[in-house]
Amino acid sequence: MTNMKNNDSVIVIKNEKGEEIEAEVICTFDSEQTKKSYLVFTDYTTDESGAWKTYAYSYDPSGSNKNLIPIETEEEWNTIDAILNKLVENKEEKKNA
Repeated sequence: MTNMKNNDSVIVIKNEKGEEIEAEVICTFDSEQTKKSYLVFTDYTTDESGAWKTYAYSYDPSGSNKNLIPIETEEEWNTIDAILNKLVENKEEKKNA
């Protein structure tokens, strides 16, 4: 079971050049499988096909560690992928209702 929250919030992150940029939070969720909390966001840059680039990291929801933590395992990526697919399905269902 996964707890998922949609967020309409903006975060400020540093890119690989050390520049601060704004990014929109797509969702945050907690995974019972991995026992971690995740943050998925976009900075609205696009890939070669024109799709928005999205980024996912785990994080400490208590705030004691403010750093984003890179995703380390295929299990984590599969969990994130499943959540994003569910978000898209939910959005499509609402759109077609």
